[in-house]
Amino acid sequence: MTDKAPAWVVPVMRAGYAARGAVYTVVGGLALLAALRGGQAEGTTDALADLRSVPWGVALLWAIAIGLIAYMVWRLIDAWMDLECHGTDGKGIIARVGQAVTGVIHGAIGVSVASTAMGSGGSGGDGAQTATQKLMSMPWGPWLVMAAGLVTIGAGIYYAHKGLTEKYKRDIRVTPLARKLDPVMKFGLVAEGVVVGIIGVSIFYAGMTVDPSEAGGVGTALDQIRSAAFGRILLGVVAVGLIGFAVENFIEAAYRIVPRRSGDDVMTLARRAKLKAEGKLNEVSS
Repeated sequence: MTDKAPAWVVPVMRAGYAARGAVYTVVGGLALLAALRGGQAEGTTDALADLRSVPWGVALLWAIAIGLIAYMVWRLIDAWMDLECHGTDGKGIIARVGQAVTGVIHGAIGVSVASTAMGSGGSGGDGAQTATQKLMSMPWGPWLVMAAGLVTIGAGIYYAHKGLTEKYKRDIRVTPLARKLDPVMKFGLVAEGVVVGIIGVSIFYAGMTVDPSEAGGVGTALDQIRSAAFGRILLGVVAVGLIGFAVENFIEAAYRIVPRRSGDDVMTLARRAKLKAEGKLNEVSS
């Protein structure tokens, strides 16, 4: 295959997913503590800033920052070279643009985490509001903000759909651990979809009301869940889901394949499920 992916994209990809897993471990863990003990859940940047007070915390922040920037590099190369074989039709182009956008977003978070490691990080919620305010000041600003909100809502729907339809199985190699944690990964993606969807709604509402203060990030979304009826229970469920999303990222870091690197013969969770449904599982190695 002349367009086979270069070998270096694999460790870059693994570093990126591991870093994202670390981020959601911290955010989900602190949200779970907030649900159990009461109090306010923290956004991504604020939650990671707490790591500065623990032994090796600054070193861990730098590792997460580098990993998130690696995730950006992976996603941009992934989209450019079409390493996951999405194709060049309309659906494929949308998928690849989405990969690039999520990569840039995580790269920006990585820069923010590096700033936090240096002791100059700000509030995650303020960051979302600042970005919304900058968009709002542009020509057609409120419309741009509402469009960004709709895109974010679409990303939330994508995560939830990916979990419910088990699309995540396509590129994960079959291992005993991956099979055992499959329900955790599914629940985690749905929970992430809920949180991202709420963030999108807040951004859309900020554009509709021309009020940047209405926009928020993960912390705002978790606070909105906390303020609902049975909020602490809901927050606890979502927090466990975010930890599940962290698990999903760690599994991807360990067992994810790059289709243009590994070829078509690798036994993935999706291929195994298809063979099992067709009654052909025993005919191949599982």
